[in-house]
Amino acid sequence: MRKLDRRQWWLWSSAVLVLVLLTIAVASLAFPAMLNPQSIEQGFYSFYLNQAVRALVGIVLVFAVYVVYQQTMIIRMRNQISDQIQNLAKVQTLTDEVYKLAALDQLTGLYNRRSGEQRLAEEISRAVRYGRPLTILLADLDGLKQINDQMGHAAGDLVLKGFSERLRKAIRGSDLAVRLGGDEFLVLLPECRADEVRHVLNRLEGLEVDFDAKTIPVRFSRGWTDYKSGETAEEFMRRCDEALYENKRSGKKQTEPQASPVPQPTA
Repeated sequence: MRKLDRRQWWLWSSAVLVLVLLTIAVASLAFPAMLNPQSIEQGFYSFYLNQAVRALVGIVLVFAVYVVYQQTMIIRMRNQISDQIQNLAKVQTLTDEVYKLAALDQLTGLYNRRSGEQRLAEEISRAVRYGRPLTILLADLDGLKQINDQMGHAAGDLVLKGFSERLRKAIRGSDLAVRLGGDEFLVLLPECRADEVRHVLNRLEGLEVDFDAKTIPVRFSRGWTDYKSGETAEEFMRRCDEALYENKRSGKKQTEPQASPVPQPTA
């Protein structure tokens, strides 16, 4: 673009220069003859005027050729720039596609496990450096296998997509939602205390998905914990995983039927 601007500047400068030269040429040829009455009587004025006109026409033709050449070069450069911009757009599109394949889960559109682990390491480093809180939340969908077995994988995929979309809307822009695989999800919550996770969980509750004229309630187990200074990412995840399975065990105990006491025989 700078090269185009320079060519445009030279083109307009040349136009101004040509006009000045034409004016000087006409003045130098015509004015002396006009100021000399004897030359006018002898026909020299007409001669000088004809010469001035011829010179003017010649310079105009040369300048016209120059302008056409410059415009052709400018058009060629613009076409080259346009081609380069289109190629850059194609490269950007391919880059975006590669990024999606490498960093995002194809079914849900959330970040995949690898991206989540990299981001977790970065957030731990940031929390240690600046002394800021960091919380992670693990969620595990309940009964997804039964949904796949009874209603098909299309229903299970719809449940995963519905929960992922609700999860994406429930978190802040600085948070990160990750699908670890299967029915497991991880949420990174920088600068968030464990007691503030309830706000996210409240937004996730009550989700239902409609499939084949049926309504599927989406329930999930959850576990969350704060980062403790000095622990590794694996230790951090292990503590959160333990909290998740403790929640799953307590949920199963609540749903299991309680055995009735056996009546004792009376004497």
